[in-house]
Amino acid sequence: MKIGILTSGGDAPGLNAVIRGIVYTGIATQKCEEFVGFRSGWKGVVDGDLMPLGRHEIKGIHKQGGTILGTSRTNPFDGNGGVDRINQVMRENDIDAIIAIGGEGTLAAAKRLTDAGINIVGVPKTVDNDLSATDYTFGFDTAVQIATDAMDRLRTTGDSHGRCMIAEVMGRHVGWIALHSGMAAGAHAILIPEQKTSVDQIIEWVSSAHDRGRAPLVVVAEGFALDSMDDAHSERGLDAFGRPRLGGIGELLAPIIEDRTGIETRATTLGHIQRGGTPSAYDRVLATRLGMAALDAAIAGDWGHMVALRGTEILTVPFADALGQLKTVPQSRYDEARILFG
Repeated sequence: MKIGILTSGGDAPGLNAVIRGIVYTGIATQKCEEFVGFRSGWKGVVDGDLMPLGRHEIKGIHKQGGTILGTSRTNPFDGNGGVDRINQVMRENDIDAIIAIGGEGTLAAAKRLTDAGINIVGVPKTVDNDLSATDYTFGFDTAVQIATDAMDRLRTTGDSHGRCMIAEVMGRHVGWIALHSGMAAGAHAILIPEQKTSVDQIIEWVSSAHDRGRAPLVVVAEGFALDSMDDAHSERGLDAFGRPRLGGIGELLAPIIEDRTGIETRATTLGHIQRGGTPSAYDRVLATRLGMAALDAAIAGDWGHMVALRGTEILTVPFADALGQLKTVPQSRYDEARILFG
């Protein structure tokens, strides 16, 4: 059996550990000893751009950030030949199956291709931790730690100047990174997409912290919208999958808070810093286990499924389960954190 591996969509710490988990396990167990990687996600599949993946190529990569295969947000159905082209590339290179490592967009494309008869197994990847079929995704733990470290630094400069500091973190539709990093950093307000909040409420939290002699820290997910807004703040057009490129809500809120409270306010957008660097120990272990399980699923012919974490166990679930709905922050978790606001 010859397996092709791709990483698609936004990068995340732990991608290389998944690749290593797949290839090393196959070679060590002799279950599958021939692997190739597609460069730049689905773009490499439709272009037929391959690289060998053996022991030499995966040596020591589990601790590296990013992905040795490269990635892109290419949609294989968007003028790229779709099913026919992918079948052709697989046939010309004697590839029996694909293991696709990616998030919502990647897995949605994988489902369409699997429904058309292509052999694909998925590995969930999103720093946002928003796929409903798995308890956690690799990259999330690292992103939270990076965001927490940044907020600890913002608090020291905020304390020095008596400023209100706003930290904008990733989170298109869900606020898991904001919730976890905000609680860890002791934020005075956490603003997430699941909870539309008024300016008055934000001002109340900021003023309460300031009145107690604190330099307020506000954490906001990029997908957050005020109760007066119809959609999340976006000024950068659409990505390849037709989704708005978000960002800038922190800069939008800063002058409002400063004007209403008189407190000097600064906003920092952490952005891609959260995706970069070496993965945490937790993410290395989770990514490796998911890679090993994905290989087993491919050998078993469990097409149209992805591997997932439930509790501490790895199992397989249909793509449809992962794509049915997003895993949002439940009201109880937000209410728990809200006790600490202000």
